[in-house]
Amino acid sequence: MSTDSLPTYWQLRTRRLELPLPDGPRRRPLVMGIVNVTPDSFSDGGRHAGVEAAVAHGLRLVADGADILDVGGESTRPFSTAVAVEEEWGRVGEVVQRLAAEAGVPVSIDTSKATVAARAIEAGAEIVNDVTGLTGDPEMLPLAVESAAGVCAMHMQGTPQTMQLDPRYDDVVAEIHAYLMQRRDALVAAGIPLARICLDPGIGFGKTHTHNLELMAQAGRFLDLGTPILVGHSRKGFLGKVLERSLGRPATEAERDAATAGAACSLAAAGVQIVRVHAVGLVRAALEGFLASA
Repeated sequence: MSTDSLPTYWQLRTRRLELPLPDGPRRRPLVMGIVNVTPDSFSDGGRHAGVEAAVAHGLRLVADGADILDVGGESTRPFSTAVAVEEEWGRVGEVVQRLAAEAGVPVSIDTSKATVAARAIEAGAEIVNDVTGLTGDPEMLPLAVESAAGVCAMHMQGTPQTMQLDPRYDDVVAEIHAYLMQRRDALVAAGIPLARICLDPGIGFGKTHTHNLELMAQAGRFLDLGTPILVGHSRKGFLGKVLERSLGRPATEAERDAATAGAACSLAAAGVQIVRVHAVGLVRAALEGFLASA
C-alpha cells in the first residue's frame, strides 16, 4: 500500500494530532492511555474509580508517555450493565475537566451517550470514542457534526450484554472492513470531514479469541480506509488465552501487559497509527525499542 494514501494527521476539536508514517520521522503509533472511572472494569477492578485517583492515574499515564487520555465511566466488558446518564457523568465529569486543563494532551470521552459526550466536550474533551460506531444514540451523530470533535467509531457485533454469546462471521476481517467503510461513508455524508474520523475494528467486542487473533494478524488491511486506525487490544481475553496455553496457568496482569506490549509492536509493524492501552510506559518502551531496531 502506498504511504501517499495514509492520513498524516487526525483533526480534533481544537488541535490536530500528527500521525506516524512508515517511512517518515514519525514512526511510532500514538499511545492512548486508558482512564477507567468505573467500579467494575474488567481490567483494573475499579482501581481508579474516584475522581482524585482517576486524575492522578491520568497524569501518571502522561508522564509515562501517553499521547491521548481516554476517560470512560461505563464498563463495556462482556455482560456489563448499562448505567444512567447522570451516573456516568457523575463519574467522569470532573475527571475530564481536570485532565483537559492539566494533562497537556488531548482528552477523549469514551461514551455512547450524546449527553455525556456533549458535557465532556464543554469540559474540554477533544475526541468522542463511541463503541457503537455513533449508532447507539440518535443524538450522537448531530453532536459530532456540530461540535467539530474528533470521533472514533468502533465495530461491535451486538451489545456488551450480548456480544459474547455466540459471535459468528464468515470472514471476520472482510466483514468488519466493510462495516467500517460503511460507517466512514455515513459519517462523511452526515457532515463530518474525513480528517476528523478514526476507525476501530473492536478487538474483543463480539469476537471469539480466534477472530481477535485474525484481526490482529491482518490489522494492516484496514489502512486503506483512509483514516487513522485505532486498536484496543490491551489485557484482552485472547491474550490471556494465548499465554495460558503457553504457561499452563492463568496469566497475571503483568504478563498480559507484556503480551500487550509485544502485540503493539506487531501493530506498529503493520502501520496501525494508534494503540489504546493500560500500561503506557511499558508499551512506549517496547515500541521505541522495536522501531529503533527495525
